[in-house]
Amino acid sequence: MNTITKYVVLLILCLSATQLEAQEVSKDSTETKNYYKIQSLKELKETIKKEEREFLKTEIESVNERLERGELTQAEADKLKKELAKKRALNIENRLAIIDNKIALLERNEEDYKDDNVEVTQIGVSIGKFTGFSIRSKNKPRKYDRRTTSDLVFAIGLNNSIIEGKGLSDTPYKIGGSGFVELGWAWKYRLLKESNALRLKYGFSFQWNKLNPKDDQYFVQNGDMTTLETFPTDLRKSEFRVTNLVFPVHLEFGPSRKIERKTYFRYSTYKKFKVGIGGYAGFRIGTQQKLKFKEDGDRVKQKIRRNYNTSDFVYGLSGYVGVGNTSLYLKYDLNTIFKDQSVDQNNVSLGIRFDFD
Repeated sequence: MNTITKYVVLLILCLSATQLEAQEVSKDSTETKNYYKIQSLKELKETIKKEEREFLKTEIESVNERLERGELTQAEADKLKKELAKKRALNIENRLAIIDNKIALLERNEEDYKDDNVEVTQIGVSIGKFTGFSIRSKNKPRKYDRRTTSDLVFAIGLNNSIIEGKGLSDTPYKIGGSGFVELGWAWKYRLLKESNALRLKYGFSFQWNKLNPKDDQYFVQNGDMTTLETFPTDLRKSEFRVTNLVFPVHLEFGPSRKIERKTYFRYSTYKKFKVGIGGYAGFRIGTQQKLKFKEDGDRVKQKIRRNYNTSDFVYGLSGYVGVGNTSLYLKYDLNTIFKDQSVDQNNVSLGIRFDFD
């Protein structure tokens, strides 16, 4: 697995941990989220009172010091103290009113209601005066029925090949060392008007399929033929990776929970059983072989990028079964790994799939 893939995996795990934490807190309950916000605001009210009183205390001490130094008369000091006390009292009153209004806003609206006129999200890198670009969105009512949603898709697991006339036990590739990673974006469309039992899931994905040959073997391309041959020296690592861009389509079905609000409703598949059956089609965007070996006492690492007669067009069958966001995932390439070879090899993958709905 290359460095980019490792960073992708780390990012997905972080996103997964964040989402799981959010699910533990909310469990689809906007009231629970608002409850904690309201409690935090109530605690802030006490902090405001304490803060303003501390400010007043400091200011009074300063007035007393000026009185002792003869900068103020007793009458002037008393008048100034009353003005300072009045100012701090008004500060407490105004600041608490703002907090009370925010609490009332949260109690009256849904969790995702924004209490500012405009919400600003900045994306980019700040360099000098440049601060990227902003996406601005104003509060607006939720759509009553949203039939299409989207989510991030990530899958990882074991990868190998089914060779014509042989079983998986006879594969020339390491079972544990060979793997796959898939990362993509998917849209999910509810097919039935009054039920979420049947969904169409479609999108795009990048697939990295990796094969690690056994017994110091590596791939050699001789014209239109690609064969496995024994490396002439001690081969520390042999890795063959094909990168594809594919467009999966799955028919997904399973139970859901309907969440009804005053102005909208949604369906939730949180902790619900689901099954997806479908396939994918796309094209190869890269092929690479990585070799690590010793030569004349030196460690050598080679990355060879060429097509190795791998198939340009990719298509296959795939399916998943699971609960909530996590599923057992199987995919099988109907196209052969190498085109126009004497023996056909088809890529097969088994792993875990995460749909971050």
